[in-house]
Amino acid sequence: MSVDAKYWTEAWATGGGRNGTAGLASGMLTVTMTSPTELGGSGKGHNPEELFATGYAACYLGAMRFAAQNENLGDVPDDARVTANVGIGPRDDGGFGLKVKLIVALPGVDRDVAEKIVERGHFICPYSNATQGNISVETELL
Repeated sequence: MSVDAKYWTEAWATGGGRNGTAGLASGMLTVTMTSPTELGGSGKGHNPEELFATGYAACYLGAMRFAAQNENLGDVPDDARVTANVGIGPRDDGGFGLKVKLIVALPGVDRDVAEKIVERGHFICPYSNATQGNISVETELL
């Protein structure tokens, strides 16, 4: 698969990775990283799964809007919402893995149309493309 990248971003991490500091090279975002209490950390900062969930939710909502507009599927309402739940845990074969559940609300959109928008969103969304075949991604349309 070839990608003609039109935009690049740069981020950095220092310290212990999950227990350190991370941010954008632009200086527009810096966060304190700590492991969640469920993984033995203090939970007094952010973790990679939170940042991944935030990015996936925003990207997927944008992809659904793009699909709806460019494929004449109607409008995605202003109050549409994607909630991304990201879980982390040990894999059966060693190491750690992720699971994702995307919960989509498209108020006022006919269910058949909403299902098509959700489906096409996965085709367009770079997060969905990056995770396809790598991690379990479940989508629930409310």
